[in-house]
Amino acid sequence: MKRIYLLLTAITVVLLLVGVQARQCLTAEKINPLSMEKANEQQEQALSPARKILVVYFSHSGNTRELANQIHTSVGGDIIEIQPEKPYPSNYFALVQRAKEERDADYKPALKTKIKNIASYDVIFIGSPIWGGTIPQPIVSFLSEYDLTGKTIVPFCTYGGSGQGRSVTDIAKLCPQSTVLEGFGVESKNVKNVQPEIANWLNKIKIIE
Repeated sequence: MKRIYLLLTAITVVLLLVGVQARQCLTAEKINPLSMEKANEQQEQALSPARKILVVYFSHSGNTRELANQIHTSVGGDIIEIQPEKPYPSNYFALVQRAKEERDADYKPALKTKIKNIASYDVIFIGSPIWGGTIPQPIVSFLSEYDLTGKTIVPFCTYGGSGQGRSVTDIAKLCPQSTVLEGFGVESKNVKNVQPEIANWLNKIKIIE
């Protein structure tokens, strides 16, 4: 009789231990940090729809085109080159003269480039060389031609040594209903070697993380 009692007691203890372990496993599964992290990521993805990005630029010598292509590689989206109906001269002195005359007269040259679906974009990168300390008039034409209300504007530029000048300020004046982020500029001679700087800038302004 005593043996039977001891046997039943042992069986009861084993069953209790198995039950405790089962409950611990279920609890661990419920609060697994990796599972929670994965769920949070899925929730964030569901709550954060992809932004539609446009990289638009004006380039005369090709340096801004090079920079625009590098940025486009990093952010994706669409890329479009702004082309004026009347091309600018290749001669440096003739170019400087025309650019100055247009800037002084606030002349907005007609553009061959037309963007029919610009309302569909959320973030617009705007690139240009720096002429006379600011954006050239084809960029003024572009910013004046389209309604960019509510959009995020991201300026970038190339320059010969003068820096970004007042380009970002002038873009902000032309886009008073847009959010204009910190711009990026690079000296033209260094334009082919700036991918790390582009990545740092995009992280800083939280376009990519």
